[in-house]
Order: sequence, then structure tokens, then C-alpha cells
Amino acid sequence: MSTAIVTGVGPVQGLGAQLGRRFAQLGLDVIVAGRTEAKLEELAVLINSEGGRAHVMVADATDEEQTIKLFDKAETIGPLELAIYNVGNATPGRIVDMEADYFLRAWQSGCFGGFLFGREAARRMLESKQGSILFTGASASLRGKVNYGAFNSAKSALRTFAQALAKEVGPEGIHVGHVIIDGGISGEKIQKEAPDYFDKMGEESLLKLNGIVDAYEYLHKQKKSAWSFELDLRTAVENW
Repeated sequence: MSTAIVTGVGPVQGLGAQLGRRFAQLGLDVIVAGRTEAKLEELAVLINSEGGRAHVMVADATDEEQTIKLFDKAETIGPLELAIYNVGNATPGRIVDMEADYFLRAWQSGCFGGFLFGREAARRMLESKQGSILFTGASASLRGKVNYGAFNSAKSALRTFAQALAKEVGPEGIHVGHVIIDGGISGEKIQKEAPDYFDKMGEESLLKLNGIVDAYEYLHKQKKSAWSFELDLRTAVENW
């Protein structure tokens, strides 16, 4: 069976988890990776109860050795068909007040981890000359914003890296895509960590998980004769 890797998996009602769930439903053996084993195990139980096949791996996306082991594990299960990099939380803060380590950590998770992940995915997929490598972006991928200098820098760098990778390996049959999520996601994280913001925005102003996941599925299923590099997603009421 073909395999998929989704890294950056958190709560079940989160984007990473729902991506893993969707591609398991589509018949792939899915490795769900992240930093919190309990959340990964909860998701794996759900996927397996629905008839899918899920495998758990705790991994730090910014650690080269752990990233290599993640892809080595996938190869023991089956040929790699899909790899999704969904790592990188918002890192707010005024630039003039920012510590160097804070900026560095934002870049490591937002961009450097994407390099490690994309490189290892491409190395495996070049053997079969097929597969999809997808990266999660944000409105920060396209523009700078007050109090988000670290996040903007990391996400815009990830986008440029993904574009370079797409141009390198596209002719070899590997589809690299980037999904810009322009707005808040209606999931567990925003409800728990920013309830005031959730209440202020309202459901109409937040992107629904199923709709976002549909976009990743669409990218993965595109034919080589009409590939997209990038999709940007927002609600109908988003001011952009």
C-alpha cells in the first residue's frame, strides 16, 4: 500500500489531524507525526476505528535525524505517495522587542523544518518519479504585518523554498504545492487558546476544516497536464 506522511499534527479537530483522516479514508497508510504522543494516539485510534490505517511517530520537524527516521519508517510500510508539511504556529511580537532565539525558533519551524521535510520527501519520490509534497502557508506567506515579523519571515521563506523545490522536481514527476490559508481556522485550537477572538469573528469568518482539506485533496489528485503550485483559501467575508 502507498503511504502518506502528515507532520504538524495536533488535536483531532485541527488541520493536521483532519488531513491525516481524509487521506486514510482515501486508502493511504498514513503516518501522523507531531510532538505530542497522546494527541497522535487519539487520532490513530479514530482513523483505525473508521477502517483506515494510521501509524504514530513523535518527531521534531526541526531535527534532521528525526525527520530522516520519519521517512525511513514510511518506506517500511509502502511507497511514499504524499507528504504534507503542516508545521509552524503564529509567532507574534514587535521586532524591536524580539529576542534572537525567538526569531530563530520561528524560522526553524516555519522554514528550516520545511526544507528538511521537502528534501527527504523528494529524495524518496525521485525513485518512483511520482508523488505530491504539500506545504501549509498563511497570509503571512505573502505580506509583512505589524507585530508578526518573525512569522512573516518564516512563512514567506517557506513559500519561496516550496516554489524552488517545485521547479526542481516537477520535471521528474513530483508535484509540489503550497496552500495559503488566509484567515483563522474553525478548530479546537482557536476555540481553546483564543476564545475571545473566536467569539468576535464568528463561524462565518473562520475557515472550515473540511473545506481546507478538500483543497489538499484536489492538489494531490491533479493531473500532470494541469498542475497548480498554489491555492489560496479564505472565507467569502475575508477582507483581502
